[in-house]
Amino acid sequence: MLETMLRDSITAMWLLWLAYWIVAARQAKITRWREDILVRVADLALLLCAAALLLGREWLPGFFVAPFLGQGIVLPIIGTAATALGLGLAIWARVHLGRNWSGTVTLKEEHALIRTGPYARVRHPIYSGVLLALLGAVLAIGEWRVVIAFVLVLAAFVRRVLAEEKYLREIFPQYAAYSRETSALIPLVF
Repeated sequence: MLETMLRDSITAMWLLWLAYWIVAARQAKITRWREDILVRVADLALLLCAAALLLGREWLPGFFVAPFLGQGIVLPIIGTAATALGLGLAIWARVHLGRNWSGTVTLKEEHALIRTGPYARVRHPIYSGVLLALLGAVLAIGEWRVVIAFVLVLAAFVRRVLAEEKYLREIFPQYAAYSRETSALIPLVF
């Protein structure tokens, strides 16, 4: 019963996060440059596959829905808390980034390098938050499909981080110093 409530709360948190993301995207600055469409399609394919794994439990073969973690309530509670914390971090970073946000590697009109708030510790806190939320889902749900979804999202985000880092170094001379002072995804680690 409690496990079902926790899983439902994770689903609700993700849906609320997605609704906020869609509404907030409308306030972004006008794009001056965007990365190649083939690269964006590759990222989108990874993210859509991950979403299908997360949402399509009923349609997946047995291996994908097989549990890999033992039963109990401790990990689902920790996982639900991690999901809430991760989505909260992603929203805080998105709010702090303001109109400079983009869902792809782009150059916005009057683009600014944000180094305050969550960006003072991590260069890509939105990705960090989403990955923490997915790690929470892995712990709470404990099925292989969620692990595979996590790996797919991680692959898409690492590719984006590398592309964004390259581009930001070209645009902002101070980005090299910023990258020496902060971690890319995990504070004090990566």
